[in-house]
Amino acid sequence: MHDLEAALQKLEQTYPDGTLDKLAALLAELEKWNRRINLTAIRDPKDMVVGHILDSLVARPLLEGNTVLDVGTGPGFPGLPLAITEPDRQFTLLDSNNKKIMFVQHAAGLLGLGNVTAVKGRAEDYAPGQRFDTVIARALATLPRLMEIAGHHVGEDGVFVALKGRFPAEELAHLSGTPWDHAVMELEVPGLEKGSRHAVLLRRA
Repeated sequence: MHDLEAALQKLEQTYPDGTLDKLAALLAELEKWNRRINLTAIRDPKDMVVGHILDSLVARPLLEGNTVLDVGTGPGFPGLPLAITEPDRQFTLLDSNNKKIMFVQHAAGLLGLGNVTAVKGRAEDYAPGQRFDTVIARALATLPRLMEIAGHHVGEDGVFVALKGRFPAEELAHLSGTPWDHAVMELEVPGLEKGSRHAVLLRRA
């Protein structure tokens, strides 16, 4: 708990009441489930704080609007930490892996996250009948592939936030000629090497 609290302070964000308890409960539950079914390759709780919680929350300032779709959320990252810290926004967490979506549903229920909807499905087949203000994906696919499978979920004035590792120069080159404008931001995740995280913000040209 102390490690988590110290880590959160490093991000210099303000958090709603109960954030620390909910994030700690999320990590405890993830660890428990991970022992039985393989949800994440990160097994050490300290590494989970950096690799799942901080790595998710650095994207918080990039969210826009009221509705957020997390594509390929896995066991709920970045969606669950973002939903905990942004209770006034509505989050849809989408993944095709049944075990992972079951965990997301369980965690959202346990933590009382009324702003989370968990959906089992693939981005290209998902038809919610609405588009989203922010679509976010973490290390899911190359940028051209991401836009192909999930770009249509972005609202007219919305933003697609693609979370990447190192600066994705090659992927960006393949975006030229597509109907998307992009900007790239370096993200600083406390505990990770500088320059190891970037966000590509994509908007309709």
